[in-house]
Amino acid sequence: MNAGSPGTLRIGIIGAGYVARHHLAALKRLDFVELVGICDLDLEAARRLAAEFGIPLATAGLAELGGRHPQAIYVLTPPSSHAALSLRALDMGCHVFVEKPMAESVAECDAMIARAREKGLVLSVDHSDLFDPVIVQALRLVRSGACGEPVAVDVLRSSDYAAYGGGPLPDMVKQGSYPFRDLGVHGLYTLEAFIGALERVDIRCRGTGRTPNLKFDEWEASVDGAHGSGRLLLSWNVRPMQNRLIVHCTRGVIEVDRFLQTCRVRRLLPGPKFIGIVLGAFTGALRDAVRIPWNVLRFATGSLRPSPGIQASAQAFAHALHDGQPAPVRAEDGRRPVAWMQAACAAADASRSEELDARLAALEPVDALVTGAAGFLGRQLVSSLRKRGQRVRVLVRRADAGLVQAGVQVVVGDLGDPRIVDHAVAGAGTVYHVGAAMSGSQRDFEAGTVWGTRNVVESCLRHGNARLVHVSSLSVLDHAGRDPAVPVNEMSRIEPHPAWRGAYTQSKLTAEQLVAEAIRTRGLRAVILRPGQIVGPGSEHVTPNGTLAIAGRWIAVGAASQTLPLVYVDDVVDALLLAAQVAPAQGQLFHIVDPATVTQGDYLARVRHRRGKALRLLRCPAAALMLLAVGVELLGKLLGRQVPLTRYRVRSLRPLANFDLRAARTVLGWEPRVGVRRGLQLMFADEPAVAVARVPQVADE
Repeated sequence: MNAGSPGTLRIGIIGAGYVARHHLAALKRLDFVELVGICDLDLEAARRLAAEFGIPLATAGLAELGGRHPQAIYVLTPPSSHAALSLRALDMGCHVFVEKPMAESVAECDAMIARAREKGLVLSVDHSDLFDPVIVQALRLVRSGACGEPVAVDVLRSSDYAAYGGGPLPDMVKQGSYPFRDLGVHGLYTLEAFIGALERVDIRCRGTGRTPNLKFDEWEASVDGAHGSGRLLLSWNVRPMQNRLIVHCTRGVIEVDRFLQTCRVRRLLPGPKFIGIVLGAFTGALRDAVRIPWNVLRFATGSLRPSPGIQASAQAFAHALHDGQPAPVRAEDGRRPVAWMQAACAAADASRSEELDARLAALEPVDALVTGAAGFLGRQLVSSLRKRGQRVRVLVRRADAGLVQAGVQVVVGDLGDPRIVDHAVAGAGTVYHVGAAMSGSQRDFEAGTVWGTRNVVESCLRHGNARLVHVSSLSVLDHAGRDPAVPVNEMSRIEPHPAWRGAYTQSKLTAEQLVAEAIRTRGLRAVILRPGQIVGPGSEHVTPNGTLAIAGRWIAVGAASQTLPLVYVDDVVDALLLAAQVAPAQGQLFHIVDPATVTQGDYLARVRHRRGKALRLLRCPAAALMLLAVGVELLGKLLGRQVPLTRYRVRSLRPLANFDLRAARTVLGWEPRVGVRRGLQLMFADEPAVAVARVPQVADE
């Protein structure tokens, strides 16, 4: 053990992810702990945490962390790295506290235990749920016999993960077993704590397909223990999310809600059964009416800390080392859940590995690749290409029966994954990059739009495809600052503050710039199209420009007379095909907007007539929304949080108008074949005609 200052415990941290923040917050409150450094391959993440918690060293190398002479190392990384990092830390002469699960296999656990014994060091595992105050309370009740003897225990948990952000696939995506290794382990050791040594463990999993990058998103385990039976249900689909424990005893039931930090006891009461049930429910409801608001207040004031179990377990290990006491969770305690999980996790991993390998099966060359082929525009493009006799390959996130047809190769994978994108691009003549994230978190947009486009560009350069046709968006243009009197063309100013507009605009602009830069500096053969708002059968469920969708309602902002930059879907497909064929279009950018215009009021009237009561539509004056934005911004400043509604976003809601379409007409040779007038008739065949005006165009030079 490395020597530190008398009475001081020098601790180093490996891992700068989500869980590290809770460990650091807990350790900073211990006056005998000195945090000497934090190590992570993501050096920027390590630096951010080091700055936030006043840690003197942030590094990407374990050797440099060792140079700070820590006495203990906290290993807070994904499970696949636990064994290797723990062994290195032990070889450095450090005690080790490793996140759950202890490792991915029993063999790794045994190697870690043997090394710790050889070195005379303490090795402990973070079974943090056992340190959660409400779990501790429930265990105390069971062990005191307050509710009789335990008969059965249910652990019910639902969760979600941060979206895959693009790049090489992380363990969460690659491993079929990741959800159970990550969270199921908590349930197993918790069941053991309540019903004794587990004598039988049966683990099953299935995938619903709701989360494309999570192969198995429903897990169930049933167990028999020395003092009762148990069941664990782990779901990524159940909403609202829950984290509950129910202990069924002979003289009462204990119900724990870890999100609300409540422990409710329903005991057997004397008297008639029905009266006892009613009285127990009534008194429980009264207690909840007090303690739930009280816990919310405690959380708001900081007296109830987030993830209290993680923080308590982090401190418990430090206290044990400092006081010379046994580790709160022995390495052997960490080994047992790994042994219970090993067979089921290995089977899930093998299934996922086979699936990912099958996605990379050899493919025959094709005329075209379409990304985003399951979307509104992508489907129409695939259909048109097939009608022209072209062999088509599609890259989609989910296997789609509607795309399985003669002449179409289906590649399943995420646009953010460089390996699958390269596989899809290889052997394709023209690449139509239609895919992009349309909703979700910042990471969804980063993966689907930015990483997706970067991957497509790199693969096209690598394989020398005939041409890349990239679909961008009019959202990349400056909406708030434009002069309505000045025609919009391909040289118009782009959005100066994309982050203020939101993740969609920000990611689409970054993606377009990636393509443009590759055209300019790396010889990429590509064409960029910015379509207007694409309409066609089915698009009546998409809000038009200048309209917000909030809480199941559409809120139209501003005057009903403002015009919309519409274009019919078949006409966009025509533009895509021209962009792939017309030689002068190489390296150029084109706006694809129908010269005929429709007012927002007219379009919404048709949509409302078609959708009936299913559409709840309101109109809000721009000034009223601007006033609301002022209040929301002020609230955001008070809370120190970003807000979804700002004055800049309100100003940016104005639909673009007054387009100069000469480039599309003269260079690309594009004119609407169907047109908005005919397109709206096809969409709304049973509604009265919409007033459609033909906007005067700037004369050709």
